[in-house]
Amino acid sequence: MDLGIRGKTGLVCAASKGLGRGCAEALAEAGVDLVINARGAEALEATAAEIAAKHGVKVTPVAADITTDEGRARVLDALGGQADILVTNAGGPPPGNWTDWSRDDFIKAIDANMLTAIALMQALVPGMIERKWGRVVNITSQSVRTPISVLGLSNTARAGLTGFVAGMSRQVAPHGVAVNNLLPGIHATDRAVSLDTGVAKAEGISLEEARIRREASIPTRTYGLAEDFGATCAFMCSQHARFMIGQNVLLDGGASNSAI
Repeated sequence: MDLGIRGKTGLVCAASKGLGRGCAEALAEAGVDLVINARGAEALEATAAEIAAKHGVKVTPVAADITTDEGRARVLDALGGQADILVTNAGGPPPGNWTDWSRDDFIKAIDANMLTAIALMQALVPGMIERKWGRVVNITSQSVRTPISVLGLSNTARAGLTGFVAGMSRQVAPHGVAVNNLLPGIHATDRAVSLDTGVAKAEGISLEEARIRREASIPTRTYGLAEDFGATCAFMCSQHARFMIGQNVLLDGGASNSAI
């Protein structure tokens, strides 16, 4: 399927690996020129070179902390202050117990997983409105549908972003801008390794056993792949997604048992 976005410009955050890289790869395959961001310069530059060589698009790496004002300024400067496509993404906060989190823990999570995405939308969506076309995909989490007890920091921050998008997306839709959220379940990324490691340590089992147990709880009996996730993201950024507004698209292998 031709996604109709060849020649567009996009920003993909946290794109050196994992789900962010999956999204960047799929958008590049569709012909989108990219600015990609992550904290680690070496991995990011290698990813940019590989994607550009494979798909023949322009890929500009910007190593910066997107959760800071300075980091966002550097990324926006590389874009020339505008983009047709925005994919927001940031690593989730650590798991833990609700009794142990401080106010600073919550503020850090909200800054990274809610306010950063909002700031990027505030910077780039006005230009999309002027040009009468734009796509925003916020990578959030299945936890906004089915909260996960040990991920309370993530539950809190991502639920706030979800509420913001529910209102904002309807306001910008008349201008040809589609804003939606993409909710991953467990995928075969470093985040899954981190979560499984925590379970393994807490329960005194091997990392492999922790993964087997978690996979058994997913109807597909396997973790998701970054490539599949990226393909879904690319469709949500396509011309064909113009009628998809303010939706929370769940991609979790059926792990969340809900009729809607």
